Amino acid sequence: MKNPDDQALHKLLAEIKTIAVIGLSDKPHRASYRVASYMQNKGYRIIPVNPRLKQVLGETVYPNLALIPDPVDLVNVFRKSEDVPLVMEEALPMKPRAIWLQLGISHPGAAAAARDEGVLMIMDCCLMVKHRQLFPEPVEPCGCAKL
Repeated sequence: MKNPDDQALHKLLAEIKTIAVIGLSDKPHRASYRVASYMQNKGYRIIPVNPRLKQVLGETVYPNLALIPDPVDLVNVFRKSEDVPLVMEEALPMKPRAIWLQLGISHPGAAAAARDEGVLMIMDCCLMVKHRQLFPEPVEPCGCAKL
């Protein structure tokens, strides 16, 4: 199953506000921390999900998706591919706009289940890398031309 095209992903990322990050680590060198920190710095609300932590990136951590009291627009998954069906059991009842499986994570059965529920599924793709591609930062002129 193919991921949505860049136009659909741009629209999604322009419209969402809240991202639940499953498997978010409190270690700055971990990919989950770097991606969540980047997205938080871009203005998204990050809701960490990790049963072993209490707080990450200044946000309260929830042990699972079911305990998050607020609506979630996107579920970003940093878990092994074999864990995805369990994630889907929690995520689909929440009716997020999308479920995003990070680089190296895919599950065709989960993608079909998401599609059946009208939820976008993005697999084997880094959220931060895709955001940088779709929303490039403007380069500040250095003023060298005036010298």
